[in-house]
Amino acid sequence: MTSETARHELILMREIDAPPEKIFRAWTDPEMLKQWFCPKPWGVSHAELDVRAGGSSFIVMKGPNGEEVENRGVYLEVVPNKKIVFTDAFKSAWVPSDKPFMTGIVLLELLGDGRTKYTAMARHWTEEDKQTHEAMGFHEGWGAAADQLEALVATI
Repeated sequence: MTSETARHELILMREIDAPPEKIFRAWTDPEMLKQWFCPKPWGVSHAELDVRAGGSSFIVMKGPNGEEVENRGVYLEVVPNKKIVFTDAFKSAWVPSDKPFMTGIVLLELLGDGRTKYTAMARHWTEEDKQTHEAMGFHEGWGAAADQLEALVATI
């Protein structure tokens, strides 16, 4: 990672009491993703995931008052049980989005005893986008989602 990359990056790191395979499954199975991806009281009402490099994702987050936020993106790199890289810079395979905001990177590292080092990063094009994401509650929101993810993978 270069200092240029780190300059616009937000990072969440956790140790999760589950092997990487379960966490990867929760990220790549649409029905599982719906159960943890948004901090409550928000939820995911729709998820389409074509989890492969160049594959598209379409996730609809629904708020407690019926508000909906659509998120379209493309997977840039997928290494089963180790790494998922996705971006909103494209809304489908190489069709640019109106305004790229971030690239997400999820790293899964086996620690032993069935535990995983979970690293979720959001890399932004500008400092302004990074600050906007931080002000939106990146650490709180992605942290709550990671808690929900850990609770879900404990059941599979």
